[in-house]
Amino acid sequence: MAIPILVLFPVLLLLTSREQWYPHFFVVARLWAAIVLYGTGFIPKIKKEAKIDSDKSYMFVANHTSMADIMLMLYCVKNPFVFVGKKELTKIPVFGFFYKRTCILVDRNSQKSRKEVFDRAQARLNSGTSICIFPEGGISDDESLILDEFKDGAFRLAIDHQIPILPLTFMDNKKRFSYVFLSGSPGEMRAYIHKEIPTFGLTQENKRELNTTTRTIILNKLQSEKL
Repeated sequence: MAIPILVLFPVLLLLTSREQWYPHFFVVARLWAAIVLYGTGFIPKIKKEAKIDSDKSYMFVANHTSMADIMLMLYCVKNPFVFVGKKELTKIPVFGFFYKRTCILVDRNSQKSRKEVFDRAQARLNSGTSICIFPEGGISDDESLILDEFKDGAFRLAIDHQIPILPLTFMDNKKRFSYVFLSGSPGEMRAYIHKEIPTFGLTQENKRELNTTTRTIILNKLQSEKL
């Protein structure tokens, strides 16, 4: 993870110095993600239900079981997006430096921080950049859990800004590169890109229904592999 960042450090530093250069940074970030995935022995395989419109902003969401989720999301999606993620990841050496400079960070213990997320997301969406949130909010300690409950933040934001939800299911990340020490193996990392879920005309009264619909799509895909 660190080696390509160090090699690309001058370029990444320049491209993160101004927010309007973010789309160029995103191209380099996708290259970094591909280097990390293939260099680690993971072979991404992507299937799509529908084409992602390059001219639209989306709320990208996926199940979250692995550090590799970040790299696979970057690999799968060509539309520039920013992650909304926990500030604790800034502590990761090298990676955390650029994570802090490019992502929307949230401190879940701070009401003020959660409010700032909405303001920063608004600014990003106004510039045509999409948003990505892992709605489980973190990695569960229960290794037997297929999919944790989703928090409402992603759906509240999507409704506020009337942008569609685009769910992705990561089929193998937990098996390939989990948070359990000395677990995992090289091999295929399958990603499934589902059809978008429109939010036009929805209000905050619909956020729980939108949450449930999105989670059910991802859960059904994960469970289909268990049959």
